[in-house]
Parts: sequence; structure tokens; C-alpha cells
Amino acid sequence: MALPVSISGHGLGKGFRDTSLFNPKRVALLADPALQASGIVARNLAGGGFKGALHAVGHAWPGMEHMATLGELPAPPELAVLSLPPEVVEPAMAALAGRGCFAAVVFGPAPGLAAICARTGVRALGERSFGLCVPLAGLNASLSHIAPRPGRLALLCQSAALARAVIDWAEGESVGFTLIAGIGTNADYGFAGALDWLARDAGTGAILLDLRRIKDRRRFISAARAAARTRPVVAQRPGQAGRGDADAVMQAALRRAGVLRVEGLEGLLSAAETLARVKPSPRPGPDGARGNRVAIVSNGLGPGQMAADAAIRGGARLAEIPEQARHMLDLALPGGWTGHNPLALPMGQGHRLGEAATLLGALLEVDSVIALHAPAAEEDAALAAEGIVAASATSGRGQRAAPVLTAWLGQATAGIQRRNLAERGVAVFATPEAAVQGALHLAQDRRNRAAAAELPPADVMEVAPDRVRAAAIFAAARDAGRLRLDEAEALSVLEAYGIPTVPHRVAATVEEAVAAAGALGWPAVLKVLSADLPAKTELGGVALGLRDADGLREAAAAIAARVAAARPGAVLRGWMVQAMAATGRELRLRLEDDPMFGPWIGFGRGGTAAELESDESHDLPPLNRALALSVIGRTRVARLLDGWRDHPAVSREALAEALVGLSQLAVDFPEVASARINPLRALPERVLALDADLVLRPAGEAAMLAIPPYPAELARPFTTRDGRQVLVRPIRPEDAEELAAFVRRVPAEDLRYRFFNRLRELPPAQVARLTQIDYDREMAFAAMDGPRIAGTSRLVLDGEGGGEFAILVDHAWKRGGLARHLMARLVEWGRGRSLRRICGQVLSENTPMLRFVRAIGFTTRGTEDPEILEAELDLEDALPGLRAPSGPASPPAGA
Repeated sequence: MALPVSISGHGLGKGFRDTSLFNPKRVALLADPALQASGIVARNLAGGGFKGALHAVGHAWPGMEHMATLGELPAPPELAVLSLPPEVVEPAMAALAGRGCFAAVVFGPAPGLAAICARTGVRALGERSFGLCVPLAGLNASLSHIAPRPGRLALLCQSAALARAVIDWAEGESVGFTLIAGIGTNADYGFAGALDWLARDAGTGAILLDLRRIKDRRRFISAARAAARTRPVVAQRPGQAGRGDADAVMQAALRRAGVLRVEGLEGLLSAAETLARVKPSPRPGPDGARGNRVAIVSNGLGPGQMAADAAIRGGARLAEIPEQARHMLDLALPGGWTGHNPLALPMGQGHRLGEAATLLGALLEVDSVIALHAPAAEEDAALAAEGIVAASATSGRGQRAAPVLTAWLGQATAGIQRRNLAERGVAVFATPEAAVQGALHLAQDRRNRAAAAELPPADVMEVAPDRVRAAAIFAAARDAGRLRLDEAEALSVLEAYGIPTVPHRVAATVEEAVAAAGALGWPAVLKVLSADLPAKTELGGVALGLRDADGLREAAAAIAARVAAARPGAVLRGWMVQAMAATGRELRLRLEDDPMFGPWIGFGRGGTAAELESDESHDLPPLNRALALSVIGRTRVARLLDGWRDHPAVSREALAEALVGLSQLAVDFPEVASARINPLRALPERVLALDADLVLRPAGEAAMLAIPPYPAELARPFTTRDGRQVLVRPIRPEDAEELAAFVRRVPAEDLRYRFFNRLRELPPAQVARLTQIDYDREMAFAAMDGPRIAGTSRLVLDGEGGGEFAILVDHAWKRGGLARHLMARLVEWGRGRSLRRICGQVLSENTPMLRFVRAIGFTTRGTEDPEILEAELDLEDALPGLRAPSGPASPPAGA
């Protein structure tokens, strides 16, 4: 195929914008007719009803304006759709860049696409992309067999076959899309960029992810957390069965990002059915954000009992209906009912199903309602359906409305009714079990979002670790030419991080070991000490229960013989003697590294059989107490920690402290490749590390955490000109309640200046958005007057070397220099991120803010909206106005 480009006379354009990819106004198709994909894409493009300009470059395709070369186009295309042989892809992308087009979709194979994108400056979905659909704009640049309808669901997929299956299901269920993007091999523009776009799209109600490969762990987690703050995000990752730790780490990473992980296509479609139609209630349950208290109502007892069984098996709880609510239901639903959960309406009362669901959903004791309808003779099913539509329309809205999910049982009559309900926006399923699965998805999504809000600081230990001691041990091992520490060194590192170890001593000779055992007390444990023997038990390198000196000498001789026979080249450092520890639960803690998500922490059953019986939960550092306790609670062995019969309970708090200590080690020393404690003996009042193994990375290598810690080091005091002091620190998720109260205290006019509309309080979703931030891409400072917020400032990176600022100060704290200081902290942080500029929009009538920004070096200019000015500050210029609060600057009301 001749290359349909001509680049003479054109220079490079302004570069990539994600609006060019996801909201283009001009699209060019470059397609080789010899490729099967070309005809499919061309037909879909031409038949999609695209509202912008659509050109075919090179080869003519029906329904598109034909241009022989790129140079003949009347204006540069914003998006190029490429269906070309591999050898033509790079010349075509270079020509596109020369014409000023920097966004592309690459359908076929394109080896080395990431490098091609880097050389040309063009960002691309692909290679082997399914394509791109923006139904509301009429853009269907995809391999789909059906034109997706507009809606509120987004799909980011790597598998073209799965994308077609989801689209086919969606059409049958009357579900539409805001965006479908085929990530393909994820070679260049991938999940993170698309999630960033969707996080800013108010029209997207839920996001589905088909994951295979993540390129940038931190950016993916960051983007997923940003998207999941305000809408459900669901992911499935096939091909992981039997992959053990890798799959568990993926699950942990998604949980911390606030993403709901499901299994297989059925799980993905079930979650889509629920989350595309149901708005989860924001109210918390009695134990935080569990959200798993289910109320079941049915027009027959049998289906209700089936749903109850499925709910209990899935880990949900049947909501307890309080006595007062029972009386209310008695009055509202005359004719008799079971009075229990599940609630069974009397015969002939199925038309009141929606009314009963609405009443149950109003109870604070209920997190979700499942309404079940079975076919019944002489019953008006259409009337029952109308009631369910009404109940679903009000569910999940406000603090007193739990979401309603429906199962419409049967097929001959129920199949048509289910379709009608789906078309009217009801989350409807064919079986009680499927509806329960939807409720479980809602509960898990809620828990994941709570986990995503937990962002521990870089230092979360109550007692400061002895970092100097640990660093010295690592340096000594490296000086000796070793990356693996021996057991005594590893235990010393754990002690430096507050993890108790069994009393022990190192001995160079057998006689020194005898003396050490006498000092520690008999009975004793003898271990051979060598960095070359991490699995000493397997080699017979450990002797337990030694009661006297002669027994120790005999054990030492036998150990030496066994080690010499099994590992003649092992370098022996001597012996380690330990006191016999009290009996308790044997557990295992691990710090390991995953190729995709980096360092992770595991907790579970310990001892020599730990590898054989899988009972381990995983999470990513950094951990705090809440996350550590959650890790413990997700294991089967957790049920044994609370004691049974004559076995006393063990200290979960001590276990959590050990997990936090191991997490702190990962944060402080990225040079640690792995660390294992097995066994960790759990006792009623404490834990003891009996054995440990720690390996360092080669010199120059360092791990990167997928989740950056909370930047507590940025907290500093500030004293205003009138002598009042505040602590200015990065905002935290737990500031949500106080931020909402702060906004209520601010005068209405200041709020209008800040948010560009009249409001008296922020919606819960916006409060979450403003407090659960990602410090890699955004900074928000809160000036704290004790527990109260006196002012806030915020800078959001735009991905193009700049950031957008906002600032709001309580009226009582104006004229003291606080606003200037909050702006100075943003400038300082922005410079640390190598930003070139910061900008913000200001209402033209907001004269106090305009005076303020101009006084500290901002320039202002008009925008397309005559009521809005844009203020911009070049961070490379000197900023004397931000060096210190000097002079009576006019306090800003908000921007």
C-alpha cells in the first residue's frame, strides 16, 4: 500500500491532548483495504453518525470524504484511525505528527509501538486495539458488530472478543455507554490515561475494566483511585487461575484502589447490571462501610429463603427489622405477612412488592433491598412491575434510601417483563442468587472504597524505628559481599522495627553456644548460622528442646555433619542459640515483590506447612493499623486468633503492630527485596519472631511502592500577622466531616466565588473527592486551627507541565497573611514537581481575589466566558510577593 501522506511544509503541532482521543472533532481513517479489519472499521465509522468531520486518507471508503494525502486535509485531524500493515505504522505516525495530529488508534500488529510513539510524539491506543467508541458523539471507530448505544457505562478492555460480548449483552439489556476503549496490548496510551479522562466525566456512572497488563503501577493505582472516588469501577483479569501470589496481589492492589474485582464474564456482566443501574446509598453501616445488611421481600416464601441462603453463603447479613418498623409495615401492608426477613407477602399481594421494597429501603438498618417476584395466577404482574420501577427510581438517593435490586423469576412470561424492566432502568435479574450477587457487589464496592480512602503516612509506627541500626546491618552485609542476611542479622533488623524476637545470642563456637544457652536458660534451641542456609529446617540445621550442655554439643555435631553433607560450600558464621518460646499460634509474615505491582505484604498460617495449605491475605504497603487488622481478618486462621476451648485468644493488636513494622521497613528501605518471618508466634499479650530471612536488592536497585504514603513531612506551623498559629498540612480522608463543616461556615458569597454556583454545603461525593486525593497528581493544604479548618488551598496537575489552583479562607482568618501563605505552599509544591506554571479561573466580579493574585505576580486575561478571567503565574519567574507575608494584601474570597 502506498503511504497516503505528505509532510512537506508542516512542523510539529502542539502535542497530545486527551480530548483529541476521546472527544475529537476531526477524524482521519488511514486503512489498507487488504486487511480485514479495515472494512469493518470503515463501515462502523461511516455508519456511526459522527457529528464531526470524517475523512478517508489514501484509499476511498463509502460515507467518508476522500483525500489522497494528509497534506490535502483542510485542517489537521485530531484523531487518526490506523488499520495498516506493521511496516507502515511508523511512517504514518511520523507523517501524522508532522501534520499536527498526535492521537491514534492502532488496530493491527505494530511491534515496538511504545518506541514508535516516543519517537513520533503520537499517543496511541493499541497495538491490536478493539477500537474506540464514543456513542454520544456518534464515533464508532471499532471492530464491533453492533453500534453501542449511548448510556452511562464505560468499558476499557484489552480483549476484542470480550468487548464484543459485553456490547452484545448491553444491547440486550438496554444498557448504553459513554466510552468503549480498546487498550489492546497496552503498549502506549493505556488504562491510566483513560481512567483519568473518565474520572472527570460526569456522564459516566460505572467503569468496567478488562485487565491483562499494567505498565505503570503507581499511575494506574492513582488513576483508578481517582475514578473510583465518585463511581464504581469493576475489573476482571482472566488467565490468573493457579498463579497464587500474583493473582492475590492483583486483588490487593485493586482493593486499595477502590476497584471491585470479579471473576469471569458472568461476574463482569452481573456487576455491570447492578452498577450501571443502581446508585449505592452513601450512609455507613453500624461497623463502618460494610454495607452488607440485606433485606429481602418476595411474593412467595420459597424464593425469599433461597435469596437468604445465598446472602449468608456470600458473607452478607440479613438485616434485622426493628420492632417499630414492623408495626409500620403492619399498617402499610395489611393482610398479613411473615414479619421476618425474608419478608413474604401474602397471596395476591404481589402488586405491593414495590411499596414494601420502598419501606424497607427507608430503614437505617438496611443497606440494600432485594425484591423477588415469582409468576402467580390471577396476579397483575404489570402492576407489580410498575411498583418496582417506582421503588428503583428513588433507591440509593440520599441518606435514607437503600438501593433496590430485583429478581423476576421465570422465562415464558417473565422474560419479556425482565426486558421491559431493564429498559426502564431497573437492575433486574433472572434468579434470586443473581440478585444477591448484585447486592454483594455493592457491599464489596463500598468496602473497597473505604480501603482506598486509607492512605497511611510515610511513618505510621507509634515508636520510631531504629533506621540507623538497620542501615548499618545492611551496609555490613554488602561490605561482606552478601545480599542475603543471616538469621541473627535479620532478627536484629526486625527488632529495629519494633517487632519482638525470641531472646537469642550468637556464638562463634560450640562452647560459646553452651555458655549462651546457660545464660538464656534451658531448654534451648540451637541453629546453624549461615546466610547460605535460609531453609535450615529442611537440612536438619535446627535442634529444639536441648536441656543441657552435653545435649547441645551432640546436637551441634550432628547438625554440622548434616550441613557438610548437604551443602559443603555453605559459609558458616557459627551458631545461634535461642530460648524456647511459649506455645502459641504459628503465623507467617512476608514482604515480597510482584513484577506488576511491586512490594506486597502477606499474612497467614505459619510453620513448615505454610506453603502447602494456602491461607494468606495480601495487601500493599504502606499499612496503618486499620489496614493491618483488615489483612488479618481476611484469613481463615483469624477465627482461631480469638481463642476456643482451652486455647486462649492472641493479641490482634500485637499482630497489627508487626505488620505495620514490616510495612514501615518496606517504605524506609526500598533496597529490601524480600523479608520473611516464619514462624511468628502469637501469644495472648505479644508476638515473637522465631525465625527470619531477609534479602537485599543488588546495588543501585530500589523498589517503587504502588501506593505513595501520605506526605506527613509537609506539615508545618504558620503564624499569622496577628499572632494566631495554625498547622498547615496536606488534607487527609478523615478531614471529610470537618471540610463539610468548614464549607458551611464560609459566607455564601465566598462559596459562590470559589465554586461558581450558589450552594450551602458540598454533596458527599464532592467532599470525598476533595479529601481523598492522590498526592502524586494533586496537593491540597488544610490550615488547621486545632480540629477546625481555617483555610484550604489546592493545586491539581494538568499533565502538561501546569496545574490549576483554588483557595478558600474562613472569613475570620482573613487579613492575617494565611491566604498568601497557602498560595506560597502551592507554589513551593509545584516547583518541586517541576511545574512551569499554575493557573486558576476567577469570576470577573471577584475583585478581592483579582487584587490578591495580581499583587503576588499573576497575570490575568479574558476567556470565552465574559464573566470569567484566567489568572496564570509563571513559576520560573521571581516571586517576591510569595516569599513572605508582607503588607496588607486584600484577602481573596475564593477562586
